[in-house]
Amino acid sequence: MIGKALGHLIRCKEASRLISKAQDAELSGAQRILLRLHLAACDACTRFERQVRFLRRAMQKYRE
Repeated sequence: MIGKALGHLIRCKEASRLISKAQDAELSGAQRILLRLHLAACDACTRFERQVRFLRRAMQKYRE
């Protein structure tokens, strides 16, 4: 219950923006904490984060 409440300190739209931003730049400490809390409570954003990481790795291998 607490995880779900804390996980919604930011909305999915903001979480997806932070997930994308984290691929190119380091997030601030506060941003990392908010994102981790959100991901702990949101399966959809967790799946999105995995997909982004997968695509990034695939593109890196494609460039090799």
